[in-house]
Amino acid sequence: MLRGIIISPDEGLAEQLQEILHQVKSVNVVRWVDSYPNAIDLGRTLRAHSPQIVFLGLQDMDAAFDTAGKIEAAVAGMPIVTFGNSADPQALIALMRVGIREYLSAPFQPADLLETLERAKESLERSPLQPFESEHIFSFLPAKPGVGTSTTAMNAAWACSRQPDTKTLLLDLDLNSGMQRFMLKLDNDYSIVDAAENAFKLDEALWPQLVTSIGKLDVIHSGHLNPGYRIEGAQIRSMVEFARRNYQAVCVDLSGNMEKYSIELMQESKRVFLVTTPEISSLHLARERYHYLRQLDLDDRIQLILTRAQKRAAISIGQIEDLLGLPVLATISNDYQGVSRALTAGKPVDSNSELGREFALLAASMMDRKIVKTAPKAGKSITDYLSILPGKSILFADKKTG
Repeated sequence: MLRGIIISPDEGLAEQLQEILHQVKSVNVVRWVDSYPNAIDLGRTLRAHSPQIVFLGLQDMDAAFDTAGKIEAAVAGMPIVTFGNSADPQALIALMRVGIREYLSAPFQPADLLETLERAKESLERSPLQPFESEHIFSFLPAKPGVGTSTTAMNAAWACSRQPDTKTLLLDLDLNSGMQRFMLKLDNDYSIVDAAENAFKLDEALWPQLVTSIGKLDVIHSGHLNPGYRIEGAQIRSMVEFARRNYQAVCVDLSGNMEKYSIELMQESKRVFLVTTPEISSLHLARERYHYLRQLDLDDRIQLILTRAQKRAAISIGQIEDLLGLPVLATISNDYQGVSRALTAGKPVDSNSELGREFALLAASMMDRKIVKTAPKAGKSITDYLSILPGKSILFADKKTG
């Protein structure tokens, strides 16, 4: 069944068309737009609903032709079926001049409609639509509570949004102790729970009510403490599908409790950032998390982010990578005062600070911009520091055998 939208200022005619489409059961009408939209609104509608066919009313020929041109510019090859009250020969000639071959005249007949839809399906088979869908979905997973995952996710998302043409979404999916609402001083009553409950009817009208916009960054917070709420996998997939069409980057702040919906989100992600500090306990739990994620076949997308890093750390980055068998994608400095000032202001950290520049480098890497990374200096053996951690031989054996 094709997914379609109707654009027509004639409500009666649009209802007739919807009724006949329902009868033939070949098109699911996901949206009726009751006026000819401008380019911005049209783009939002196409991204929100990802239609495979558009039914365009000819109540205003000039406006309809202009809209058809905007549709083609937004999604090349989109099948457009025009419709109206009469088959005016002059109108048909005008349609052919602008490249539109399909027209339905009221009263609509099932046989005519089925023939039109069959041609549309053949066209889609020959030239499938290529709508915009971002691959840049990033999950931030803490090795343990308190390692700075929420701060990292928020500032990385903000840094992504500051890059050219990178509208970014930040989702707080920590239903136990989500911090994004507090850190950014958000007063929106709607939360990720509302987004999940409406996951199958998200559109360009509902979505702005759910998000809070900060420049090019949109945020949906986790709401009030709600540890008993469970988000279903189908809800996650629907939300991610909608987000892919509307944002260039999506960052997700996870709780670390490994809920089913968190695993579902990590499976949808391009990369999973395991956030840890260089402390022994954090590294131990980071390794435990990594082993568990490997069992879920997620190991090829996991990378480390090291927070509260110090220039003269007792354990080098190279040693940490050897212990965990994972590359350290980024190190985030331990700037307590800078983070505290940002929290007091309800803003991300200063982009011109050293910490802000580190997040900018992280964002550039996330969006596949090349970064030159220097090799870590040799130091003491990792076993000198981590002899209390069990199972080292198992980890290194895994590394050797792949």
